[in-house]
Amino acid sequence: MPNVFDIVPSNFFNLLSSGSNQKVYSGCLLAIYEVYDQEITYRIPREKVRGALEQYLMDNHIEIDDPDFTGDSTPRNIASQILHKLSQPEVGWLKDEIDDTTYGHNIVLTEQGIALAEFLQRLMKPERAEFSGYIFDIYNRLKNRDQWKDNPYVNAVVAVYRNAKALSGSLKQLSTFIRDIIEKMVKEETLESLTENIIAYCSGDFVREYARLNSQQNIHLYRTSITSSLEKMQKNKATRELTIKTCMDETGKDREEAIELIDDRISQTKRFLTEDYDQIMSDIAKKINVYLRIAVGRARFIQNRDVSARGTVEKVLKYLIENSDEIGEKELLPKEFGELFSFDTDEYIDTDSLRYPSNVKQIRKSQEVATMVITEEEKKQALEKQKEAAFNPYSKSLMEQFVKDQMKDRGYVTSDELPMNTPDDLLRALSAVAYSDDNGFTVKKREGYFEKNNLLLHKFVIEEDKNR
Repeated sequence: MPNVFDIVPSNFFNLLSSGSNQKVYSGCLLAIYEVYDQEITYRIPREKVRGALEQYLMDNHIEIDDPDFTGDSTPRNIASQILHKLSQPEVGWLKDEIDDTTYGHNIVLTEQGIALAEFLQRLMKPERAEFSGYIFDIYNRLKNRDQWKDNPYVNAVVAVYRNAKALSGSLKQLSTFIRDIIEKMVKEETLESLTENIIAYCSGDFVREYARLNSQQNIHLYRTSITSSLEKMQKNKATRELTIKTCMDETGKDREEAIELIDDRISQTKRFLTEDYDQIMSDIAKKINVYLRIAVGRARFIQNRDVSARGTVEKVLKYLIENSDEIGEKELLPKEFGELFSFDTDEYIDTDSLRYPSNVKQIRKSQEVATMVITEEEKKQALEKQKEAAFNPYSKSLMEQFVKDQMKDRGYVTSDELPMNTPDDLLRALSAVAYSDDNGFTVKKREGYFEKNNLLLHKFVIEEDKNR
């Protein structure tokens, strides 16, 4: 296998390792990459690239101290010096070429420069893959023979293998991301930061992705069909021979090597779908469980940390220990937290755990209370006031009638049709959902969300339960 330093120029990484200017050069590369990203080619006139880089330096008030730079310190001159430095053969991020037609200078973003810029972008803002997209692509590709019949090796075996590997890698990243959150959780200092962490967890991308994989887009619905299609490709002699031939043409391997490569990729794909996937998803589910348990235990500890109640704090520690033994979360904790779980197990009762009975006040003197006679009209008025005070506009019976009125004899009503423009309307709709089961209705979730009164709610439909 070739070494990366046998491929890239000698100083390819040097500008990122210099402590003084590494942020400047990495930022300039990303700014240049953004210019190319908006064009149809990675070859742009030098003046255009320099102008964009000059604007970037001015907008961000960037100064650079490089002993190789000459001339004044104006943004234009600095931009020219940076382009010259990045275009040097030993750096290799850019390439300065002369156009054969106009004889003007063009700046070319090299393949290695593109790869480096995209790598820096992913480090700064990792993209979350849509897991179900991999499954749909594999399933649809194998089901549509016209997509791969001319070259089954490239368009079927390799494409399916790459999608399976991409899904496997994305799920592993998801599992690792959850572990990072768990490690961060046990370091939280305040209830406020802990709450923010929990909110970020609940609204995070990986929770939604995990939920989609376990609901309507579950891989279990497709993997049997996928593995069956792969087995048919292997058993069909004509397809098998064409796959071997196209593999030999694409890779330059002999027949035996091509057969081994094809069988290995199909085998790895099937093993991931039938075995590895279940293990990864089980690991993710376990870590989510660990995360929530630690969050609860940590919240209890923080809440009671400033209270001088030794018994209360030890209850929290005991809670954490019991849960860590149950689901094996100790191995997920940083080493410095191991001492939290090493303390004496002696049982005792301390004064903070005792509750003293309160003294009941005794009536020492008889008291006389003056009575006042009220008329029937006053009684009626008082009763009406009590009824008015006790009136619940969101009661079960009123919500039943409200839903029936909204259904208009159709037997259903969607969340889009319910009035929710005011807070009262929103409370009425939510109460209708809460009482739906008692009132003989069923509520079903629908795809998508909607926002009302600063709340993000899942779309739903309320239907009559015909079985009642």
